[in-house]
Amino acid sequence: MAATDETGPAGQNTTVPGTPPPAGPPAEPAPRANARMPRWLPRAMVLALALIAVFQLGSWAFHQLTGLLINVLIAFFLALAVEPAVSWMAARGVRRGFGTFLVFIGTLVVGAGFVTLLGSMLAEQIIKIVEDFPQYLDSVINWINTHFHTELRRVDIQENLLRSDWLRNYVQNSATGVLDVSAQVLGGLFRLLTIALFSFYFAADGPRLRRAICSVLPPARQSEVLRAWEIAVNKTGGYLYSRGLMALISGLAHYVLLEFLDVPYAPVLAVWVGLVSQFIPTIGTYLAGALPMLIAFTVAPWYAVWVLAFVVVYQQFENYVLQPKLTARTVDIHPAVAFGSVIAGTALLGAVGALIAIPAVATLQAFLGAYVKRYDVTDDPRVHGHRGPDGASAFGRRVRGLWAQRRPESGGAGTAAGAGVAGAGAAGSGGGGSAGAAEPGDGGTAGAPGPS
Repeated sequence: MAATDETGPAGQNTTVPGTPPPAGPPAEPAPRANARMPRWLPRAMVLALALIAVFQLGSWAFHQLTGLLINVLIAFFLALAVEPAVSWMAARGVRRGFGTFLVFIGTLVVGAGFVTLLGSMLAEQIIKIVEDFPQYLDSVINWINTHFHTELRRVDIQENLLRSDWLRNYVQNSATGVLDVSAQVLGGLFRLLTIALFSFYFAADGPRLRRAICSVLPPARQSEVLRAWEIAVNKTGGYLYSRGLMALISGLAHYVLLEFLDVPYAPVLAVWVGLVSQFIPTIGTYLAGALPMLIAFTVAPWYAVWVLAFVVVYQQFENYVLQPKLTARTVDIHPAVAFGSVIAGTALLGAVGALIAIPAVATLQAFLGAYVKRYDVTDDPRVHGHRGPDGASAFGRRVRGLWAQRRPESGGAGTAAGAGVAGAGAAGSGGGGSAGAAEPGDGGTAGAPGPS
């Protein structure tokens, strides 16, 4: 029995020779060799590749057509600017195409005349400066020799200048850059022609374009598109005409000054100042005043100072008096918003963005203003810039309160002394009575009388 007990457990784990081993735990089923991928996976992969290809193609096409899209955008805003004049002539029986042609021809004639006069003036002034340059150089050399005790001569300076490597390299670079300048000029002319053609079609076929856009929209959307189009026409045309009126006033004012100082080419310089200062944002005033100052300096150096002072004074008058009155009904946007829009437009589209930024922001502001619900403003003084109900800040009121507490007052001391006497009398009036709270001005005794 003992041997059986000892060998019993071991016998359970031993196998008899020649017999198969016991079966282990069931193994996991092996994957089938004929398993297939989901049917949607190839379609999803093809669709993803197609979307990537379309995105790359669209991005490439957009970068290639960026110049054309910018030209179309400029043409659209020019068409919006001339839309009021074309509509005014169309309402009086003139065909829209012929009216648009008259507007563009008038603008082209005025622009070509201005450029011709300005070019002739600049050419004559450059020739005059070149002819008088030896005299200017002699005067400068004499001043240097007198004050610094030197012995400079104009002949030596001219020889050193002609033999310098800087002049030789500059002439070579200028000769090689003639083709680049010619290509840029031809590209600019082609761009101007493209803008003129698109703007002519947009202005002449404006009603047809609006009908084509509205034909693919539901009636509710059609009214919104037409209202947005009307706002854009009003804001863009108003911006252009208000700027034109301010340019006229600025040109007249500077013409009077230049004629008074007897500066040559006063009419052309006045037109230059008016157009550049009004239609080139932010830096237009400085560019406009630089040319009259240069021409006035050739007449007398002090005339340039007078021109600079007049430009600065007139700019302040225009910013604070003239411009708010003329643009209040056309482009009524905050100056900070206008400045920010110009910066944003310049960052996005360069000089073109700077020109169309203000009318675009004014149009967007006027369009979104109809969907913003406005309420009556409260009468809180803080709305008008005050920080407290009485027109003062909380810090100021606290300082005044502390000052009033620290300031010695005779009336306050007498009041405190009277309060002390009254308290002593009340304490000695009776032994066992309780002191009640008497109202101010009460003639009765405070508390119940004690026993005699």
